[in-house]
Amino acid sequence: MGELGKTLHAWRDRVGPAEAGLTTGGVRRAPGLRREELAQLAGLSVDYVIRLEQGRSSTPSVQVLTALARALRLSDAERNHLFALAGQVEPSAAYISTYIPPGVQRLVDQLEGAPLSVCDAAWNLVSWNSLWAALLGDPSGLRGRDRNVIWRHFAPSAANLPGGFNRVVQTPEQAEHFRAAMVTDLRAATVRYPKDADLRALIKDLREASDLFATLWDARPMAFHGSERKTVNHPDVGPLTLDCDVLTAPGSDLRLVVYTATPTSDSAEKLRLLSVLGLQTLT
Repeated sequence: MGELGKTLHAWRDRVGPAEAGLTTGGVRRAPGLRREELAQLAGLSVDYVIRLEQGRSSTPSVQVLTALARALRLSDAERNHLFALAGQVEPSAAYISTYIPPGVQRLVDQLEGAPLSVCDAAWNLVSWNSLWAALLGDPSGLRGRDRNVIWRHFAPSAANLPGGFNRVVQTPEQAEHFRAAMVTDLRAATVRYPKDADLRALIKDLREASDLFATLWDARPMAFHGSERKTVNHPDVGPLTLDCDVLTAPGSDLRLVVYTATPTSDSAEKLRLLSVLGLQTLT
């Protein structure tokens, strides 16, 4: 086992399953996370985690390292050390990061009563809680561009993909404001991250895939996210009327999208039902 593998094993041992938002039960030989649990949290295969810890795969990608840092609740200094052990250049402020600080990740794990997701500066979906998946559909099977909220909204080929984005009903006014706010966000991101090739590729592909996006991009609209009331059509519990708020994590460009229901309302009862059902269906 190399230094990278030893360090990953030690960090895995110090994170309890409850801290990571996982249910516990039965006899556990591992003091912290099992390899299977780390793989689940990081979106990796168990075999790959084993190979990393055993030193049989010593050159993980930036994306893999970022996912591991998030799953292991690493501090900024620990994350940089992980990158150094793997022979990768530590994250730069010139590129969009998908890293979620431990405090923000705990919020995702512990805020069980409200559907919540986290997106990066380009609106790539990087984390979510179980109620978000139950309400809007499980996005864990989506990869690459299909996890980008803006791509899902504008690209005709992505409109009907699974994952829940098409369950939200917008009025024409809401849709117009949403599109303008997303273009505003992307323009701000290009100023902050001028060297980010993935961001430039996203904008190029959006312009080619959607005439509407290309028109908006050239028109330079200015709009910002606020609190909105939206309807979500769930296939099992029916429509829910919810307040949607977009919050910014302090010290980062991460966006937290949170849905809440008016207490004692029918929609609040439906959310409680979904928290029990999870990803099960009523049929």
